[in-house]
Amino acid sequence: MNLSVLRRWWPVGAVTALLAVAALAAGHSSLGASRVPPAADNIPYVPEYPSAQPPPSIPAEPRDAGEATRAHIPEWLGTVAVALLGLAIAVALGYLTWTLVRGVARRTTRALPSSRARRTAEGTAREVVAALDAGLVELDDADVDPRTAVIACWVRLEEAADAAGVARRTGDTSTDLVTRLLRGDPEAGIPAIVSADVLAEFAHVYRGARYATRPVDERTRDQARAALRRLRGELTAVAAGEPVAATGPVVA
Repeated sequence: MNLSVLRRWWPVGAVTALLAVAALAAGHSSLGASRVPPAADNIPYVPEYPSAQPPPSIPAEPRDAGEATRAHIPEWLGTVAVALLGLAIAVALGYLTWTLVRGVARRTTRALPSSRARRTAEGTAREVVAALDAGLVELDDADVDPRTAVIACWVRLEEAADAAGVARRTGDTSTDLVTRLLRGDPEAGIPAIVSADVLAEFAHVYRGARYATRPVDERTRDQARAALRRLRGELTAVAAGEPVAATGPVVA
């Protein structure tokens, strides 16, 4: 059984059980009915003849005899049952109120926008350098197809952008997400960490590997490797605290 369901419904079950106990106690502690003599309408008709003796009267059963036929339950038992019932109802109402308040508080907390701390250029540059190093290792592997290696390098940069908090937008081109990571995204609090021309060089190689209909040969691998090394060199300088060169925008 799901424990969350049990925790949610045990107060209702407890109240129901106590209601049954209170009803049982109330039923057994009610006044009993005494035996009464039969009604006069049920007595057979007997003609009355004159007699010197007074007519006999129908004997009435003493009240004490009726009292003896009733089941006796201590009065304190009914009082205890009512007290327990009231306590159970109070506990159930308190639990339900607490559950509702906690649910509202959780929804309110989730609805509050989280303030993202502004990232530093040095920290972001170090994270991207780690992704570039993995891409360079794959590019140096001659057993990996050049097209696959180049695309995998760009995908690692996209994963780094997601980890940094760069949001995807409707209408983004294939290079916009990485461009906002490396050229800065004010909404995510990410500063620019590379110059536009260095990023554009590798973006050009990536688009050629992804969309070109011609076979991707070793020349493309060499171009990607050179672009990544240039990009890594600039990121390493930024990680060391050097300023980013200001150049024109990247063409997506």
